[in-house]
Amino acid sequence: MHVSPQTVALIFVCLLATTTLLRLWLASRQIRHVARHRSQVPAVYAATIDTAAHQKAADYTIAKTRFSIVEIGWQAAILLGWTMLGGLEALNSLLLDTMSPGLPQQILLIMSFVLVGSVLELPLSWYLTFRLEEKFGFNRTTFRMWVTDGLKGAAVGVVVGTPVLAAVLWLMMSAGSLWWLWAWCVFMGFNLLLMVIYPTWIAPLFNTFKPLADEALAARVQALMTRCGFRSKGFFVMDGSRRSAHANAYFTGFGSAKRVVFYDTLLHQLSGSEVEAVLAHELGHFHHRHIAKRVLLMAATSLLGLAVLGWLSNQVWFYTGLGVEPRLTGGNEALALLLFLMVTPLITFFVSPWGASSSRRHEFEADAYAARQANGADLAGALLKLYRDNASTLTPDPWYVWFYYSHPPAADRLSRLETAGAAS
Repeated sequence: MHVSPQTVALIFVCLLATTTLLRLWLASRQIRHVARHRSQVPAVYAATIDTAAHQKAADYTIAKTRFSIVEIGWQAAILLGWTMLGGLEALNSLLLDTMSPGLPQQILLIMSFVLVGSVLELPLSWYLTFRLEEKFGFNRTTFRMWVTDGLKGAAVGVVVGTPVLAAVLWLMMSAGSLWWLWAWCVFMGFNLLLMVIYPTWIAPLFNTFKPLADEALAARVQALMTRCGFRSKGFFVMDGSRRSAHANAYFTGFGSAKRVVFYDTLLHQLSGSEVEAVLAHELGHFHHRHIAKRVLLMAATSLLGLAVLGWLSNQVWFYTGLGVEPRLTGGNEALALLLFLMVTPLITFFVSPWGASSSRRHEFEADAYAARQANGADLAGALLKLYRDNASTLTPDPWYVWFYYSHPPAADRLSRLETAGAAS
């Protein structure tokens, strides 16, 4: 199959323009819709959400969405810079001028690409943390902590990611036409290993985790876990309040390494019965095997993606159409990998509504499970508190929800829980 570089460039530019314009259109819809409903609390929430909290949520949502518009434009410009404007080609040529081609040079190319990309994203990250989040009272991160977290994250990425990156590039260079199948095995093995080591070795580098000290709540949580037939490594409280006022709870780990983690902010905001209901929701994800289904989906899509990359990496037009001149003697594996990772989101963006819809369906299933194992009214009360305290809008734009929301809007979740409570 032969495709001209001009055709590839045209397709790429059209994809980039279409996705960018669609994202901007969705953001503008969200801003207009939330602003239109800012002045009045929806009647169904009038008894539980006051006007000030509703307006704060609207203002916060509008501010974040406006910020996302800047991000969309910035990301599109960076992508054009790396590809059609020759940024990746220039970086690769610079490294080849200073060192011999081979595996070390390819590893350094990818690491340099990540470094430059991270630096380009720093201004937006800084503004989000120290201006936008600060303005609405959520930020508790100091500048020193922000810098330290960034350095720690980079160090972890180098230590953990470099061996995997080296293995994948070596397989691309040495394992023949089916290198992508072996690379997929490495990728999946790494992800499964990461699920085991992350809770014990990586997460504690960024936060402090202490056993749940509230004995009454611990007993309540343990009774719920026993009823649900679920075992974990333990219950831990994370010092999330050091960085943010947002609250959350989650399961992490895999197999015997599973653990339950509560943000300290969550425990301050919810009653014991509400914490139990939130935990029951999380257990619902395991009961319905949502985590396993997502791992299987990741396995299938990554296998397909690597197979496509295996084919594209041998097509000269794939490189030249995206602003890169491949070396005729070989050694283009890192270039192929980077170009593929940059282009793929432009295509997968169009299936994101399907992924969001699937995720929302999982959330409904977990809510229904929580209503059976704990108390639906307690879960509804917890959700309302979390929507209020996290300044989550109660009136999102339906199209924005359909395309992006991984969790159902408040009205839909509370309506389902009310129905479940009436049925029981």
